[in-house]
Amino acid sequence: MRLLLCEDERSLSRAIEAILKRNNYSVDAVYNGKDALDYITVGNYDGIILDIMMPIMDGIEVLKAVRAKKINTPVLILSAKSEIDDKVLGLDMGANDYLTKPFDSRELLARIRTMTREESTQSDSSLQFGNVTLDCASYELKSPDGEYRLANKEFQMMEMLMRNPKRLISTESFMEKIWGYDSDSEISVVWVYISYLRKKLLALNANIQIKAQRNSGYSLEEIK
Repeated sequence: MRLLLCEDERSLSRAIEAILKRNNYSVDAVYNGKDALDYITVGNYDGIILDIMMPIMDGIEVLKAVRAKKINTPVLILSAKSEIDDKVLGLDMGANDYLTKPFDSRELLARIRTMTREESTQSDSSLQFGNVTLDCASYELKSPDGEYRLANKEFQMMEMLMRNPKRLISTESFMEKIWGYDSDSEISVVWVYISYLRKKLLALNANIQIKAQRNSGYSLEEIK
């Protein structure tokens, strides 16, 4: 799951980023409102953590602009402001939740889980294509012949494929969505994880396969 962290206090941003990465989130971090809006506009995030007091544009301005663009990504506001009026303003502008600084890391993680879970909805808790099912709650990839519990990045890649069957997904899209813009990983890491998933599908006797289109990307197709 990929998050955008918008926090201008660098030491706090680094601490939050470390917490999120330890809990298997991919994180992009920005430090002012303009960069936040730019990243949100072109990125594909599962959730946004947005500080109110930021330079160039404050968090409320960013949130207002994001919702005006019809971008409905869940937003958790972080702020040292604890007054009720500030919370109401943030929620009225389209925030999904509001967390006051200082906060406990366990509460931050719980709030993120809640807002992203609400966005995905229970109807998306299981995805199916061919004779294969992906359980989005347990990370289990299943067929009538068995099951595998996927590692975090394996799951994210398989989820992208199963939400977009028969559609070509570029290697760059996998990198941006799962590893993030600032990742030091080589693009070849995508091929490595595709290889892991192919082996698991083969072992499950799946009637679907991950096809590669040279220099373009990958698609999930039925075996005919």
